[in-house]
Amino acid sequence: MSNPEFLREGSAIQDTLHPDRIVIGTKNPEAAEKIKDLYAPLEAPVIVTDLQSAELIKYASNSFLALKISYINAISRICEVCGANVEDVAKGMGADARIGKQFLQAGLGWGGSCFPKDVLGMLTTSKQFGYDFGLLQEVIDINDDQTKHFVRRLEERIGGFSGKRIGVMGLAFKPNTDDIRDAKSAVVVQQILDGGGEVVAYDPIAAHVFQRQFPGITYAENVYEVSEGADALILVTEWNEFRQLDLERLGAPMKARILFDGRRVYTQEAAERAGFERYTIGQKA
Repeated sequence: MSNPEFLREGSAIQDTLHPDRIVIGTKNPEAAEKIKDLYAPLEAPVIVTDLQSAELIKYASNSFLALKISYINAISRICEVCGANVEDVAKGMGADARIGKQFLQAGLGWGGSCFPKDVLGMLTTSKQFGYDFGLLQEVIDINDDQTKHFVRRLEERIGGFSGKRIGVMGLAFKPNTDDIRDAKSAVVVQQILDGGGEVVAYDPIAAHVFQRQFPGITYAENVYEVSEGADALILVTEWNEFRQLDLERLGAPMKARILFDGRRVYTQEAAERAGFERYTIGQKA
């Protein structure tokens, strides 16, 4: 019996009570009927199939979503060099019902516990059966380079990290969780440290977890402390509290008002009104 779950971290209750579909993989028709009866109150579409197909549905679904994110991130890199607006490109793509607007938000890439595991699982399974799924390896490579590329842009803008203080906003792999597994924040922080920089970081709930991995950096008590004496800020996780910030107050104690917005949280106009130089994903350098 295989009954894969499709729960999003931070939305597990909602996804349990209102699933998109129920997948049941079994060789036993009687067992399938019992599982269908169990899920009947949820009134969700039920797919009954064999074990192999049920397991592959899980891997293939998350791999496709990861592919979609890596695709728009690759498009963002083209936008950076040609001057196109990645948000407008994504909006135009997403208006096509065959494509859809979900998972077309350019950013620092995907992480967490599910996508990396399932993409790698799909790739490994393919190799075990003799198929070279090169497309998925490219999805991984694009994702890995997306974060590093953005941090390199920051490093170039401030003339290197050595002796510089960088404020990192957000540590969890996504909002509404303290999960830092495969979080892009770890890549950002390590790259700054490797360049000789000093890091002060803030996250509303994940800082205590991140501290186990990076005990040597400074952790701010609130988001405004993260900018004190900073040579630049880099926003990594799009927490809602960051959307409500007083940007004037955030920038006031900085040595230079340089903001690298890795999740496209702020508009260029709002950042400039507060005196910030704002750089973001998909923006021409």
